[in-house]
Amino acid sequence: MEPFFRPWLMLCVAAFAAMAATTAPAHASGGVTGVAVSTCVRPDAKGLTAPALFRNPGEFNCSRKQIDFGRGDYWVLSGPLDKIPDLTRRTRVRIASVWQDSITLYALYPDGRILTLPLTEKDIGRHVQLGAIVEWRLPHHAQPPVRLLWHVRDSANLRGIVISPHLALPRESVRANLEMAAIYAAFGGLGLALLIYNLALWEALRHRFQLAYCAMVASLSLYALSSSGALNWLFPDLLNNDRMRVNYAMLATATLTAMLFARTFFEPEVTRGWTGRIVTAASALLLTTACLFVLFAPWHIQLFDRLYSWSFFGMLIAIVPIIVRARKQRSPYLWLFALAWSVPVAFACLRLAMNTLFVQWNFWVDNSTILSMSFEAIMSSAAIAYRIRVLSKERDEARTREMATRMLADTDPLTGLLNRRAFLSRIMQSEGKQMLLLADIDHFKQVNETLGHDGGDEVLRLFARALRDTTPANALIARLGGEEFAIVVPCNTGIDPDRLLARLRAARMPFDMTVTTSIGCCSGPLIGETDWKRLYRMADRALFAAKAAGRDRVRHAERIAEAA
Repeated sequence: MEPFFRPWLMLCVAAFAAMAATTAPAHASGGVTGVAVSTCVRPDAKGLTAPALFRNPGEFNCSRKQIDFGRGDYWVLSGPLDKIPDLTRRTRVRIASVWQDSITLYALYPDGRILTLPLTEKDIGRHVQLGAIVEWRLPHHAQPPVRLLWHVRDSANLRGIVISPHLALPRESVRANLEMAAIYAAFGGLGLALLIYNLALWEALRHRFQLAYCAMVASLSLYALSSSGALNWLFPDLLNNDRMRVNYAMLATATLTAMLFARTFFEPEVTRGWTGRIVTAASALLLTTACLFVLFAPWHIQLFDRLYSWSFFGMLIAIVPIIVRARKQRSPYLWLFALAWSVPVAFACLRLAMNTLFVQWNFWVDNSTILSMSFEAIMSSAAIAYRIRVLSKERDEARTREMATRMLADTDPLTGLLNRRAFLSRIMQSEGKQMLLLADIDHFKQVNETLGHDGGDEVLRLFARALRDTTPANALIARLGGEEFAIVVPCNTGIDPDRLLARLRAARMPFDMTVTTSIGCCSGPLIGETDWKRLYRMADRALFAAKAAGRDRVRHAERIAEAA
C-alpha cells in the first residue's frame, strides 16, 4: 500500500469503529443504566405549578427537540410510567449532568400525592454520581409513581434540558458506579504509571517531547477527575457548574498539551514554517474560546460553547499539515503518530458532531475522551520508546562514525598502525620507565626495485602485522615515516629486542623474500616532549650503530654509552 494512505486509512478505520460504538443501546451504557423515560417539554411561565401541569399533560410539546427551545426555565414531563417493569423497586431517577442553576423533581403517585425533591446548584454537586450523572433516590411506597416532572431554572440547554432520564434499581445504580469507578481508576492508574515512567526517562534523557507528554497525561488525569464527577465527591461543596468549568478547562489543556507533544515529537522540520503557524493559530483559538467559556459563562454561554466546540475542529484540521509534512519529510515516526491519534481523532469528530447537534447525545461518546486518550497515551508512550530507540541507534551510529573518523585520523592508512601525530599524543604522560625501540627495514630501496612499489607496500603491511603479532598488547606501535617504525612499551613488560628481531626476520614476505631489520633501543622516563626528544636521539643513535655494524641486529643506547 502506498505509504501516504496508511495514516488516513487508520483514521478512517477508527472513525467507523467510533460510529459503531455510538449505536450501543442505552441500557448498556454504564452511566445511564436502567429503563429510559420519554419526556415532553414546555417553557416556564408565571403561575405554573406542578399539580396543574400533572393534570394538563397536553400542554407539553413531545415532538420538538429539547435543544430547539434555547436557554431559559422549563418544565419537563415524563411519559406514563405504568408500563415499566418492576417499577415498585425502581427508586433511582438518573439524568445526565448539564449546566443549570437548579432543578426540582416532582413524583406523582396514584393517590394524587406529589413528592418534591429540589436540588440547588450546590445540591446538584452532592448528588452527582460517577459518569457525571445526577441521581435522586425515591422513597419506597406501596404504589410506585405514575409520572415524573422536572422544573429546571436557567438551563443553558447546550445539549438538552433533561438528558437521558432513566429509572433504575438500587443495584443498577451501585453497579453503574462500580463500572465507572473501574474505568476511571484504571485510567488513573495508567496515567500515574505513564507519568512516573516518562518523568524517570526525562530525568535521564532530557528530551522536550517527554515533558510535553507528561503534561498531556497530567491534564488528562485532571480532566478525568472532573468529567467523571469524582471532583464533586472530593469537594462536596463545589458547585456543579464550576465543576463543568474545570471540565472545559482541562479538556482544552489536555488537547493543547497533546498538540504540543505532537509538535515536539516530530523532527523540527515537520512543524516549521506554515505548518507551525497553523498549529499555533489553532491552539491560540482553542485557548481563547476556553478562557471565554470558563471566565464568562453563563453570559453568552451558548455562543461560547459553540465557539469552543468548533475550535476543536480547528485543532483537528491542524493535524492534517503535520501528517502531510511528516510524510514529505519521510519521518520514521509518522505511522506511530497516525496509529496513536486515530482513535482520539475519530471520537473527537463524533463529539464535535454531538456538540454541534449533528449526532444525538450518547453517554459513551460524551465520555469517549477518557477511553480514546487512554489508547492515545499508551500508543504515545510506545512511540516515545520507539523514538528513544531510534535516537539511541542514531547516537550509537554517530559514535561509531566519530570513532572511525578519529581512528582514520590517528592511523597510518597503509599499515593500520598509529601515525606519528597520534603516537606522540599517546606516549606523553606515560607512567614509569619506558622502552623506545626504533625499527628500520634494511635495504628497503632494493625491495622496491625488486618488487615494485606495490610489492614494497605489501612488505610494509606484512611487517606492520608482524610487529603487532610479536609485541605485547600494551605496546604503542607507529609508522614514523617510510620504512621506519617505533615501539614504546613499559620497561617492566619484559620485551626482548633480540627475540623481537628474530621473529621479524622469520616473518613471511612476498615471494618468500627475506627482509631484515635494524633496531635501536633505549629506556627512560617519557613525561613530556623533552623526554621524547632525548629518547628519540638516543634510540636513533643506537639504530645508526646497528646499521653501521652490518644491519640485522639490535643496539642498546645505554650499552653504547657505557662502552664509550
